[in-house]
Amino acid sequence: MWQQIQMTVRAEHCAELEALLLEAGASSVTLMDAEDQPVFQREPGATPLWKTSSLTGLFPLEQNLQSLLATLQFHPRVLNRDSLQIEPLKEQMWERTWMEDFAPKQYGKRLWICPSWQSPPDPEAINILLDPGMAFGTGSHATTALCLRWLEQADLRDKAVIDYGCGSGILAIAAARLGADKIHAVDNDPQAIAATVDNSLRNDIPLHKITAYLPKALPKLKADFLLANILAEPLHELADQFANLVKPQGKIVLSGILEEQTEPLIARYGRWFSLDSPMTEDGWVRLSGSRRA
Repeated sequence: MWQQIQMTVRAEHCAELEALLLEAGASSVTLMDAEDQPVFQREPGATPLWKTSSLTGLFPLEQNLQSLLATLQFHPRVLNRDSLQIEPLKEQMWERTWMEDFAPKQYGKRLWICPSWQSPPDPEAINILLDPGMAFGTGSHATTALCLRWLEQADLRDKAVIDYGCGSGILAIAAARLGADKIHAVDNDPQAIAATVDNSLRNDIPLHKITAYLPKALPKLKADFLLANILAEPLHELADQFANLVKPQGKIVLSGILEEQTEPLIARYGRWFSLDSPMTEDGWVRLSGSRRA
């Protein structure tokens, strides 16, 4: 059995309060959105945070937390001091609960993303079996869905693809199953690299077809397609590098962009790419286009 204390804090104070909870004996500390906001990321590789975050410390049930509670109730960085309380938690099969929420989903006419523990609803379709593990990317979020639908209608046969910010490997695997010859999957999180490799093997992708790298290990190359489902700020910072990675007439697909962030990115990437009309879903935008010679 466990107990938790949950508080609301500003992004710039998360590290300070997280350290306080860990010093008090928290078994884990979890950050979640407190105001239904998109995450922001100051630089590539930084931990994305919400402007206002819900910070939860998980403790063994037998631990006395009254002293910690009193400290937090007077802490100037805690925004919800008046409503702070200790909450007991019942034992749950957390893994099973999460698995029940991940259901097969169709993208376009022929592509399905399916949990690895379920049988695909359409055995004749292009089915990707996915176990996200610790990495982001099941296809359910609008940013990923926008990329999957773009891939489903593209001609990837015998093409070279870069999936920058590969997460679970979902876009890299989709590209492979849709006919791409070679996929370079890139992520700055080693857990994402492991998840991409694991999910590739789960989908019987030949070892030579998808190679996963940390960013500094990506070789110099020119790809036919570059996919980047990350966030607006790193998309700005990586624009020159992305332009150099795409062949003339090659395609670029950018996602993880809020509607109000679209115009600056169009201006930034318009230096090298002829961009299509933006596609929007649930407040998120996908940009795509072709590399000019």
